[in-house]
Amino acid sequence: MSLRGFSTPDGRTAPLLSDPLPPEPLPPEIAFLARQGFDAGRLARAAALARTCGTDAAAALIHADLITEEAYYRGLAAALGVPFLAGDLRLGEGTRYPDSLVAGVAPLMAPGPATVRAPRGAAIAALLRTGTRAAITTPRALQAAAFAANPVGIAAAAADTLQRHRPDWALGADTQGPHLAIAGLVLGAVGIAAAFLPAPVLVGAWTLMQLGFLVMVTVRIAAVSVEADRPPEAALPDTALPVYTVLVALHREAPVVPRLVAALSRFDYPAAKLDIKLVIEADDRETDAALATAALPARFEIVRVPAGLPRTKPRALNAALPLARGACLVVYDAEDVPDPGQLRAAATRFARASRITACLQGRLVIDNMDDGRLTRCFAIEYAALFDVLIPALASWRVPIPLGGTSTHFRTGVLRELHGWDAWNVTEDADLGIRLARAGYRVGDLRSDTLEEAPRAVRPWLHQRTRWMKGFLQTSLTHAHARAPRRTLRQLGPLGTLCAVALVPGTVISALAYPFLMGRAAYDFAAFAWNGSPAQGGFWANLPTGASVTLFVAGLLAMLLPAALGCVRRGWFDLLTTVPGMPVYFLLISLAAWSGLYELVRAPNRWNKTEHGLARTSRSGALRPQ
Repeated sequence: MSLRGFSTPDGRTAPLLSDPLPPEPLPPEIAFLARQGFDAGRLARAAALARTCGTDAAAALIHADLITEEAYYRGLAAALGVPFLAGDLRLGEGTRYPDSLVAGVAPLMAPGPATVRAPRGAAIAALLRTGTRAAITTPRALQAAAFAANPVGIAAAAADTLQRHRPDWALGADTQGPHLAIAGLVLGAVGIAAAFLPAPVLVGAWTLMQLGFLVMVTVRIAAVSVEADRPPEAALPDTALPVYTVLVALHREAPVVPRLVAALSRFDYPAAKLDIKLVIEADDRETDAALATAALPARFEIVRVPAGLPRTKPRALNAALPLARGACLVVYDAEDVPDPGQLRAAATRFARASRITACLQGRLVIDNMDDGRLTRCFAIEYAALFDVLIPALASWRVPIPLGGTSTHFRTGVLRELHGWDAWNVTEDADLGIRLARAGYRVGDLRSDTLEEAPRAVRPWLHQRTRWMKGFLQTSLTHAHARAPRRTLRQLGPLGTLCAVALVPGTVISALAYPFLMGRAAYDFAAFAWNGSPAQGGFWANLPTGASVTLFVAGLLAMLLPAALGCVRRGWFDLLTTVPGMPVYFLLISLAAWSGLYELVRAPNRWNKTEHGLARTSRSGALRPQ
């Protein structure tokens, strides 16, 4: 034993207990700032943040808003003894998208330095060791210059990459007309043939169609039998979390910008590992101005997509996908308010799931349900879909049409599939089928994202028309003459059945709903009134029996998942609205017919849904910021 200041048995002097420990040396990527007189306390804080979350100190310093990006790169240029370039960069012909941005280096037009660099992470320390003759700029300035140098090429890549690499997976700009013409000819031929077929054959065909619809509704009824959730997993520590990219496509969304920024700022995730990209059209000045006044934290970045066709959300996402720095990526809509712990929960699920789990679907929850009857029905519909049906489909490991928002991906898999189909107006459903065809699975993520539903019939109809049109486009893509056998082989019998029931089956059911259910209700009433089958035996009574069965099964398929979803959500006050869902489905039928009409007249039109109009918010999250 030794006392402080006295000799130890080996002759050394024990240090005084009050002697401070020597400070840890600063990482090289920020140490040069200390020599330039930058605040030592901020640098020490950034170094501690970097150690805590397992990232580089430069990212920790900038993303914690301890220094501006421009000030940091000015200091880096001074440390390297090279020029710092800001503002309007004129890049040379050798600039490549996205390669130049990923590498952080691009050629410059003469005169001046030959190249410009915007290094990140480990590349900064390497540059400080080796030196450079290149000029230095910020990553954001380099991105803006690369987009300005080749707007036409970037717009084309965002629109047609999938078509170029996998035409068998893509809808394309000019493929819908021939498919629709063939479908019209087939339907016309069937209609003409029906006029000459004997009555028993027509009755048999009608009965087979009813049985087909019965198979479809069975999927929804069976989903009720699947248990709700498994317990949440213990979250990963900060050092094990990956960099996470967040993509939000905005178009004419100025009213919801403050709420969106506030919601994305609340993520329980290390700031240095967040890569948040707000993607807007280059000519959307209203949203751009709202973002300019929003005082965005450093971890937010604006990606301005060059003008081009089609003007769709998936094209905008495709333009930003090559710039994603995260190993995981999530897509949100402009009106979304995700659970602050959602990214951490998704990263944990990905880390502990098999590699073939390439996507996780979060749970969408309508929060302005008290705006009226329409929003209450919408909320019930989402509860049935995201709290009952999708968890069941995930447990069965069958294809899942994605929800379009709160969809989390392994970024590498998303790039392997060439992103989204820019020409499909329901790109989420298409991507869900493509994931399944490529051998990947979609998992259920028990984490909520609050959404705003349209509270008036006209905007609701416009939104649902787009969804139905996109489901038809997805059906044309994956079931046309080039692919049916291949699709069946890739999805398997059960997967094919579920895919057919959930994508084309959703539209066909909605189109036929008033007619089939009307006839089924008539046959059911006649059966109930008579109290016994008509004369003629089994075959004579099969159509009526099928109608009665379809009527009962259809009601169960609408009401049971809806009621169970309300119970799982604790929305017991909405259970009184559940019996009215058959009337709500008449509106969905109208949207299906509208979608079919629009598929012929305006296949690529994106019916924009206006947000920021909610009058109520059950959680309070949708109130204006």
